[in-house]
Amino acid sequence: MYTISSRLVPFSGKSLLIATSPTLTDRTQHALGETLSGRRHGIRSLLPLMGPAVVASVAYVDPGNYVANIQAGARYGYALLWVVVVANLIAMFFQAQAARLGIVTGRNLAELSRDRFSTPVTMAMWLLTEAAAMATDLAEFIGGAVGLSLLLHVGLLVGMSTMGVLTLLLLNMQKRGFRPLEIVIAGLVAAISISYLGELLIAPADWGAVLYHSVVPSIPDPAAITLCIGLVGATVMPHAIYLHSSLTQNRVVLHNDTERARMVRFSNREVVFALTIAGLVNMAMVVMAACFHGNHAEIDSLEGAYHTLTPLLGRAAALIFLISLLASGLSSSLVATMAGQVVMQGFVGFRIPIWIRRLVTMLPSFIVIALGANVTSALLWSQVVLSFVLPLPMITLLMISRDRRVMGRFRMNGRTLVMASIMVAFVSILNVTLLLQTAGLLPA
Repeated sequence: MYTISSRLVPFSGKSLLIATSPTLTDRTQHALGETLSGRRHGIRSLLPLMGPAVVASVAYVDPGNYVANIQAGARYGYALLWVVVVANLIAMFFQAQAARLGIVTGRNLAELSRDRFSTPVTMAMWLLTEAAAMATDLAEFIGGAVGLSLLLHVGLLVGMSTMGVLTLLLLNMQKRGFRPLEIVIAGLVAAISISYLGELLIAPADWGAVLYHSVVPSIPDPAAITLCIGLVGATVMPHAIYLHSSLTQNRVVLHNDTERARMVRFSNREVVFALTIAGLVNMAMVVMAACFHGNHAEIDSLEGAYHTLTPLLGRAAALIFLISLLASGLSSSLVATMAGQVVMQGFVGFRIPIWIRRLVTMLPSFIVIALGANVTSALLWSQVVLSFVLPLPMITLLMISRDRRVMGRFRMNGRTLVMASIMVAFVSILNVTLLLQTAGLLPA
């Protein structure tokens, strides 16, 4: 059976009664209790806690990443691998802080933002975040549909309709609690990871050059800046930050700071594990796409990559690519819809049926295709849009995480705060650079 629990959480001098929705089975709750009490050790202690970071990591291997990584590898070889590494480290840090916020306060980032800021500011934050969610869903939904249409040899609109039905069917699993859906999403992430392990075994790679460009920054030309911004936007996802704080906020009842500290440590380990896998997958995408560099540098689309992989690396490589793309589109669409619900409920305090949200967020994708827009351009610019919205949750998370009234002894300070500020500045500088390019004040 599923349990319903409640607890008092201190916040700004007030006590808030928070009731969790049906979450975990009695067996899983018992396993969590054994882990938090220190009676369960090793891998058995980690398994009951695994889930939130794995779900959030899906946002870092979505079809938007495929487009950005393919273009990076095809145009510049391994030269932009360092951007993928830096973006992944930024993602790792902020996802860990988002999870920490949920664990310590029992509330998510959107809810805390609504309490902290005025109504007009909160509404503006909600609208910007919803715009980012729409851009996210555009990349994820169309990307998965492209994979399905190429795999089954059907039209793109048919692929999109099928993707919509599959997503709704899987989202329906939430009625049984979030654990079954977490397991499905983890399986899809495993499929993506195994697929790219297979791609690396097939694709030739200069591992010395891979290592060098992973740690040595370089910008080959001014046009690479736009792609760098797209890589950051494709890697660090605003909606994943909001979602992660929600997934950890009431996962288990914590009675004291000792248990919270232990839960934070477990969460940090899961974040490192899950996002390391996601980062390696992104690097593998660039390495695979680097085989296009030179003779096929013009490859910049999902369809182009698929059709070029067959003669270049064989039918198996192309098929693996499509399977991973389909798994990516399906899993990331699930996560984006879940995040949208969290954002709406947190900022404005109400929910809509999950199937209505799914239909509304799918609508822009159908419009883009119906109007004959370039799919690849739409996917890449959706990642740029995400990069511009990204500083909003990053800055908000910093402001709340350093507040002693909210976080108590777990507040962010010292070197951690300085490091976080540098990361926000890095993303902001990239965005300003793109604006100056667009205005003609810098070479583009």
